[in-house]
Amino acid sequence: MGSDGPFGENAELPKNLGEDGRKRAAPKSAGRKSAGGKAKKSSARSAKADDRKAAQAYERERQSRERAEAKEEAARQKERERRQRAVDKAQKTLDKAREEHTQRVAALRAEIERIETRLNAGDADWTEKHDRLKAALRRARD
Repeated sequence: MGSDGPFGENAELPKNLGEDGRKRAAPKSAGRKSAGGKAKKSSARSAKADDRKAAQAYERERQSRERAEAKEEAARQKERERRQRAVDKAQKTLDKAREEHTQRVAALRAEIERIETRLNAGDADWTEKHDRLKAALRRARD
């Protein structure tokens, strides 16, 4: 049930209700109008208007989709840039750590070389001292 009229906050009852609450048939006019003339023009106009409204709605929706896609693409681009900054930062940290490691290894190798040089010198001193002491021992026995 209801009416064909527009929605209103203080709606009125339909005008075509009978005594028992049912709708009455709309009164038919005595003379029928011809099917041509104004009726065709108004339906053609309304069809054009409907087409125009549909085209405008489609265009609005298309623009809305494009804006949403552009927004999503901007978000993806921003995320790619954020990830690239993180990768660059991690790479820089890795390169710095590698350089520090290389420097420590070089310092340790130089220290090893100094220690080996001292060790060899100590061995040479010992060999010389050992030979002298052995010679002294032999002389003492003879």
